[in-house]
Amino acid sequence: MSNSNPSSFAGAIPLEQIRFNEQGLVPAIAQDYLDGTVLMMAWMNAEALQKTLETGEAWYWSRSRQELWHKGATSGHFQQVKSLRYDCDSDAILLTIEQIGDIACHTGERSCFHQQGEGKQAPPANTLSGLYEVIRERQRNPNESSYTCKLFAGGDNKILKKIGEESAEVVMACKDDNPQDIASEVADLFYHTLVALAHHNVDLREVYRVLEQRRH
Repeated sequence: MSNSNPSSFAGAIPLEQIRFNEQGLVPAIAQDYLDGTVLMMAWMNAEALQKTLETGEAWYWSRSRQELWHKGATSGHFQQVKSLRYDCDSDAILLTIEQIGDIACHTGERSCFHQQGEGKQAPPANTLSGLYEVIRERQRNPNESSYTCKLFAGGDNKILKKIGEESAEVVMACKDDNPQDIASEVADLFYHTLVALAHHNVDLREVYRVLEQRRH
């Protein structure tokens, strides 16, 4: 269930249907409500879930401390709940949340799932967010052979010219009614628009926030 009013989450999940394990716990996964990044996994008991429903902020059960844990009470990195769901077996909870401070992990990383192989890597989000991060990396570390870096070097004139060209090509592809061409040209337009966002230091998440507001 989704809701923009935290006080009305009560009853969003029927507590009597949740299948807590032998320790009275259920796994709870926190996911960013804008780009879908999985931020953390923790445990809830019935009281933690009830407090989450009542307050609209995430509460968990700390197994190490054996006590309720209001996420952010110490760090200030609260999790404001946007929606709550439970899975088909009723034994796992999914929270889509707004992570205050953009840090969910106690290590200081955005997500607890930042480790891959031998090193650290940003956890996967949706395709546009992933592409935007690659573009920002090119911006921070220019490479002469990179097309993206050449666009940045050309500034607004080059970037905006490409957006104009790609927009016209989207129009032509739609007029020809060729699905593959339409998908390809829209992908080009998305890419060049992301470059423009990065060039003007506009975070893609700000665009998502506007779209989220327009969805209601």
